[in-house]
Amino acid sequence: MKRLPTILIVSFFLGATSFSQEINNEQQLNEVMINSTRIDLPFSENSRTITIISSETIKQSTATNVADLLQSISGIDIRRRGTDGMQSDLYIRGGQFNQTLILIDGFKTEDPQTGHHTMNMMIPLENIERIEIIKGPAARIFGQNAFTGAINIVTKSKVSEQLKLNVGSGSFDKLRLGATAATKLEKSSHFVNFEYNGSQGYRENTDYENLNYFLKSSISTNQQPIDIIATFMDRKFGANNFYTNSLNYNEYEETQTSLLGVSTSLIKNNWTFKPRLYWKRGQDMFLLKREDPSFSRNFNITNKVAAEVNSSFKNNLGVTGIGMDLSETTLSSNNLGDQNRTAINLFLEHRFLLINNQLDITPGVSLSYYSDFDFQAFPGVDIGYKFSNNFKIYGNIGYSYRVPTFTEMYTNIPNFLAGNAELKPEKALAEELGLKYTYNRLELSGAVFRRDAEDLIDYIKETEDSPLFVAQNLRKITTSGFEINTTYSFSILNNTQRINLGYTFLDDDYYDTNVFASRYLINTSIKHHITGVFDFTIAKYIKPSITYRYVERPTNIYNIVDVKIATEIKSISLFFLINNLFDTEYYEKVNVIMPENNFEFGLSYTFK
Repeated sequence: MKRLPTILIVSFFLGATSFSQEINNEQQLNEVMINSTRIDLPFSENSRTITIISSETIKQSTATNVADLLQSISGIDIRRRGTDGMQSDLYIRGGQFNQTLILIDGFKTEDPQTGHHTMNMMIPLENIERIEIIKGPAARIFGQNAFTGAINIVTKSKVSEQLKLNVGSGSFDKLRLGATAATKLEKSSHFVNFEYNGSQGYRENTDYENLNYFLKSSISTNQQPIDIIATFMDRKFGANNFYTNSLNYNEYEETQTSLLGVSTSLIKNNWTFKPRLYWKRGQDMFLLKREDPSFSRNFNITNKVAAEVNSSFKNNLGVTGIGMDLSETTLSSNNLGDQNRTAINLFLEHRFLLINNQLDITPGVSLSYYSDFDFQAFPGVDIGYKFSNNFKIYGNIGYSYRVPTFTEMYTNIPNFLAGNAELKPEKALAEELGLKYTYNRLELSGAVFRRDAEDLIDYIKETEDSPLFVAQNLRKITTSGFEINTTYSFSILNNTQRINLGYTFLDDDYYDTNVFASRYLINTSIKHHITGVFDFTIAKYIKPSITYRYVERPTNIYNIVDVKIATEIKSISLFFLINNLFDTEYYEKVNVIMPENNFEFGLSYTFK
């Protein structure tokens, strides 16, 4: 039975492809400018593996939050601990949850405390214009934490004047309420969103309440507009076995995450400057026993203040990109103590265009200084060759790194876990070779990759008599694999249909550690990952969508199918969603069973 959904999907894809051969209409692919780096480049000209999730794809997808949306991309592993993406960890190409950098409109939102709260920064889908996913080493481009990749969430900026109200309900006493307002004034425009999301939980002590506030304003000036973004997320949730496997605990957590950022761009002659100034705050309160706060209560507050400027200069030799960011991060914690970290990062790269602009070569280097670590330099190079406007091959190689979190350095849980202030940054050398091909309504991409990582941090017991697990730069892991993705669009009775299929294979070579016990000894990375997204339109107004995932881990194998039917008539939008249609029993984190099939209904009305 586990093979049946895969066979059905492949058969359907082959049938749809055969049918679509009769259609001769060409589709001009929308060109997206990737502008979260120092050199702005159209999507097709980048010599890296980049996936774009557009606003239209987001709207039609079966996802109601960013965590579920990213699961539809092969090579991305979201290990959720509940519904609606509650306390999810993000993994790219077999990396760890703290080795991927999340950006919102180019603002870096890493979690210096533990790494587990990175996904708590996820804003509602209602606010997102597109998501840019960069796989592979990105430290040369973004700095530390982009160890295995980076994800940049681009929020909406051009919104017509409107007031939109949302309401939704579903299984496990789920309730979702939201309001969005947009207005344009003489010299400014504003976009505001509020969302409440709550549930009693699908099993004991998995209830939650989420509040999300979002504001984005654009103020006109004589030069370029000044953009202001402000977000606040408040989450309260039962965390049954989210972090421990013991039945003696009844874990509970409350987190708050906020971001305030100001950005603009200045263009003078051949120079482009993009300054950014931002403040990110995180707050985390964790109880080991929900009913007894005095038993074990951890309370942490982090603050990061940063200034960043990226610039590019066009000249006869190509484009030069230069960037610098300064940041001061502080932590106040009853368990980790009071800590601070000053960071300075410098970036330099140049893009050469040769052979009638068919060959692009972009060498670059990231220079980093952290007050609690040594000076680091991380070079890399991207190379691409365009055989035509439809076909390109590319390759890149580069070093990446990640500095330890404050938890890894300073945690102190008696008789169980201890940090290590002498830890070194994790390092890796990664290589990739890929291709991009488009023809009419077909998009095809693929890549083979390898990552040699060392000084990876693990918690170990050296002997049987050791009293606790201690953080060490212990592991060396070589990860290799390949991925293939294809998207095909076609028409039936003038209604657009879209099919996307992806496959990723990963193989990890764990070297012998010669220790008695290790917390991360069991590898739960996805070995085989198949994704399928099928978006249809029937009679113009009815839009079904199906998302399929085949996941093979060392611990379990499962197929998951989600189905949504949506319609939009004038100012009213409706959807009905079923998650885990075939009621599959599965685990994304060991010992945390995921929910059985469940549904959600949503209604929105737009006042224009």
